[in-house]
Formats: sequence, C-alpha cells, structure tokens
Amino acid sequence: MSRLELPDDTGFGLDNLPLGVFSTPGTAPRTGVRIGDSVLDVARLTNDPVHATGSLNAWLAGGPTAWRDLRSRLTDVLAADRPQPLHPVGDVRMHLPFEVADYVDFYSSRHHAENVGRIFRPDGEALTPNWRHLPIGYHGRSGSVAVSGTPVVRPCGQRLDGDRPTFGPSRRLDLEAEVGFVVGVPSEQGTRVPLGAFPEHVFGVCLVNDWSARDVQAWEYVPLGPFLGKSFLTSVSPWVVPLAALESARTAPPARDVALLPHLDDAGEPWALDLALEVRINGTVVSRPPFRDMYWTPAQQLAHLTSNGASLSTGDLYASGTVSGADRDQRGCLLELTWNGTEPLALDDGSTRGFLEDGDEVTISASAPGANGGRIGFGEVTGRVLPAR
Repeated sequence: MSRLELPDDTGFGLDNLPLGVFSTPGTAPRTGVRIGDSVLDVARLTNDPVHATGSLNAWLAGGPTAWRDLRSRLTDVLAADRPQPLHPVGDVRMHLPFEVADYVDFYSSRHHAENVGRIFRPDGEALTPNWRHLPIGYHGRSGSVAVSGTPVVRPCGQRLDGDRPTFGPSRRLDLEAEVGFVVGVPSEQGTRVPLGAFPEHVFGVCLVNDWSARDVQAWEYVPLGPFLGKSFLTSVSPWVVPLAALESARTAPPARDVALLPHLDDAGEPWALDLALEVRINGTVVSRPPFRDMYWTPAQQLAHLTSNGASLSTGDLYASGTVSGADRDQRGCLLELTWNGTEPLALDDGSTRGFLEDGDEVTISASAPGANGGRIGFGEVTGRVLPAR
C-alpha cells in the first residue's frame, strides 16, 4: 500500500486512467490502471470478481454505464490521496489486455495509400476508384494479436525471385504504425451501427504495430488481398486509453473531395483524433506520424464494418491502417520511408535500413492533448525481430 505520487510531466494522470491486465511474481493476471509510474490494482481495490478474470472482456461487455462508474470511482479514490494498492510499473508484467474476438485492419490514411499507389503503380492513378468512397479493410487473424514485447519471429513464405516463386524468410520485413480501437458492447447480426453510436460500442484506444512481410504480401495479395504477409503477428500496447479521456483530442477530419454516402457522412459526428505518434528503430526516431490527418475516422470505420449487418463482439479489435502524414518524416512504415528499399534510412549508429534486420527493435509511442493543457499518454508497443525458425 502506498500513496500516489505523480510526476509533473506524466501522461498518466487522473484525466487518463488507461486499463490493462498485469501480474506480479506469484500472482494471477488481473485488471490494473496506469497512474503515473505506478499500476493500481483494480481487482484488489474493488473486490469485484470481474476484474480478477485476467481479461477486460467481461467488464467491457458492461458498456458505458460500467465504464463511467469505474472511471468515477477511480478518480475519487485517487484524488483522495490515501494509501492505495500500487505497484511500480517496472515491477509488473503486462499481458494482452483483452481476448481478441475478431480483428479488422483498415487502410485509412490518404497519404499512405497515395504513396503506396505511386510506388507500385507509378504510371497509374495513386488511389483506386473506391478509396475515397469507403474505408477499405480486411479481416485478419485474431490469434496472431499479441501484447507489446512479444518477439517478432521473421516469417517465412513465398516470394518472387525474378520470374519464379521461392520459399524462405521474408527479405522485406516492415513495421506499420497504427492505432487500434477496442469494442466492448456487441451488436446483433443483421443490424447496423450508425456513426453516432460509436462511443456506445467502443471503449477505448490502443497502439498497434501490424508487422508486414512486403515480399510475401506482394506475391500473394492478388486478387483477394493480405494473408500470410500479415498474419504472423500483430502487436498491441498493453494499455487501453478510454475514449472518455480523449475529449480534448477530438477534432474535425480532413476535407473530403467527394460526397459521402449517408451512412458515412460524418458532418454532424466528427471523430478524428489528434494523436501524435512516434516511431523508433533501435532508439532512432524515424517518423512522427499525425493521426489527425487520417481520411477515414474510427466512427466511419465502425459504421462501414457493420453496414452489411455484420455483428460486433466484445473484444473485437479494429485498426486504422498505417498512419502517415504529408511529409517524409511522417511516413508510418519503411515501405514509404525508404520508397520500397530504394532510399535507405540512416540510423543514429551509422547503419542504414531498407527493411528490418534481425535484432532490430521497433517502438511506437503516442500522446494526445488532455485536459487543462496536459497530455494523454498511450505508452508503447515494442517488438524485437528474431531470425526465422
């Protein structure tokens, strides 16, 4: 039991209160909340068995009422400055915060999509005809989602050597800086979730690195899209930041240059978020992607995902797709940063990278505007590349 001490520059103050699942030596995983440089033991504080399950899912299913009640209780308890069941963040082990039901990855940055189009279709249109009319996405493997710190084993697969396919370790392993959204409240099969219902279903936000084997992806994706080039690992940060903490980060999306169909017209429900991401490779900052520039918002993604009647489940995760800005140092993957390996990136140690090498460690962090001029922290999602098995 200890008293709360908050550093002046913490991104984990009373206006944040992100939730995760942690354990200490000899104890079972349980719900915790990050506050400053400590983790508050929510299971011990509340004595509620829903927080002792080792997953946020059961609590997430309680919906906005449960979310507001816990947030209010935590705020009152922590503001009282009484001894609390706190653990130094460096002394705990973090786990996957929720059981992933379904996983969907979108493709929602116009800057990213245009750069990819210019790389692979230099003589054609940068954007495909459908891109400005709907948020393009694909279903991934929920079982490949793992918590930050999980090793990234270099995947093997088919890739094209000249004019023939060969099998072996990927030679073009890439990172993808993304933002993820965690569904708490399910929906019924055959119903649609409108834009305005976004905060009634989505609890919060995490960071995502949707690692990609670009050579495997390039050979396999026609005509059905990503498969083995993506399904080997998707890393998520251990802390889920509540939407309730991001009110000061909410902003208008970029101007659209085509009229949107009614179910995607967000003129009255703008849900762009002003998140500032940072990407580091072996400690070198290589990019600072701005999430506020994303063409499609998370509310539009959710509305489109369910527009055919597809149901939501507690624990669903959907990701934004690579976050990229207009400037070169705002590109959210090596495919763009090195222009498909033709313009190698210099690291602080003097080495260069076209794509990731064995031993490289990638870290993505983010922050957002908070109340009273403060910042909301998201923590980090990190992974180190290991050789193929």
